[in-house]
Amino acid sequence: MQNNTEISNQQLEISEKHIVLIAEDGNINFLLLKTVLQKMKEYAFTIHRANNGQEAVEICQNNDKIDLILMDIKMPVMDGYDATKKIKEIRPDLPIIAQTAYSNEEDIEKALAAGCDDLVAKPVDHKVLKPILKKYFSLFKR
Repeated sequence: MQNNTEISNQQLEISEKHIVLIAEDGNINFLLLKTVLQKMKEYAFTIHRANNGQEAVEICQNNDKIDLILMDIKMPVMDGYDATKKIKEIRPDLPIIAQTAYSNEEDIEKALAAGCDDLVAKPVDHKVLKPILKKYFSLFKR
């Protein structure tokens, strides 16, 4: 059992909510990524979902509070490359992390050329994702 001081300290550590947009057309991949994020006790997330690249662009046009995007590369309607280019036109400083099952050198170069700031391979492992999130969330000055 925790005492009130321990609880207060924990609340202070995660008092800042980070708003993350997961652009992912696959339900299983979305749920896996959402679960990985929710298990990171040092963060408090508000998670939004886009089912394709076009939805991701529209969400970013209508919500300037998004802190980070986890962008699937292969999606219907508009792929992650095109969505990233459009979002970077609107919000050039918004961190976009490509998530792809295809992580050969060419795919990595293409994702970075589109404007992605980082890339993680699917299935996303919390041990890989955690330092990436820490890197981008430590840049915030709210």
